[in-house]
Amino acid sequence: MRLEIAVQDVPGAHLAAAHGADRIELCCALQLGGLTPSQGLLRSVRSAEPALPIHALIRARPGDYVYDAPALALMLAEIKEIRDAGATGVVIGALTPADTIDYAAVQAMVAAADGLHITFHRAVDHLSMNDAVAAVARLASLGVQRILSSGGALKAGAGLAQLRAMHAAASGTLTIMAGGGVDVADFAAFHDAGLRDVHLSAKRTIHKSTPGPLTGAAQAEDNSYFVTDAHMVEQAGIAARALALA
Repeated sequence: MRLEIAVQDVPGAHLAAAHGADRIELCCALQLGGLTPSQGLLRSVRSAEPALPIHALIRARPGDYVYDAPALALMLAEIKEIRDAGATGVVIGALTPADTIDYAAVQAMVAAADGLHITFHRAVDHLSMNDAVAAVARLASLGVQRILSSGGALKAGAGLAQLRAMHAAASGTLTIMAGGGVDVADFAAFHDAGLRDVHLSAKRTIHKSTPGPLTGAAQAEDNSYFVTDAHMVEQAGIAARALALA
């Protein structure tokens, strides 16, 4: 089982590498579902973990995956900058207002990536099961090499039937990677379904307290933030290695 960890900083990348992750998905703002990382962040992670494959999330804003022309233009520019900063892959996705895949946008982003590894992210989970399965061959034909999906469920462990159907539809043309609310206990079921890639953010929340009474604007500020949880990454690494030997 190949393990991908979503991280947003150098300490997270260190943990992923230390516990045997095969790659990282690099982003910023995990609390917003993840946004495109800066070139500075990517270069810092590349310098800190030069051997670790880095697949950068390309997402211009939080919210839905329906992008107007300026947002798409921004993401195309970000892909080129991220490529130049040393990413080994990009994680992309776009939908139409009808919640179908925006294949024209996908094609443009694949072209901008110019040979980088392409993952289509969980925007696919907005589709019905039949449409998600049908999308596999179309995405593969456009150059997508991996699809990240929870199988349309809130948690990937509950989406196993759809993940299995997508894997069967892939027929070796691309890889289906389970991700979204993943528990380490789900790894064996994913493996039994034929999946060989799993993704998790392995995050925990830090609640930072402010000394003294809060007044004015400080009362409205949220001082919490996400960090990569060392124990979760360790357990994920152990489980993935055990399945790799199975």
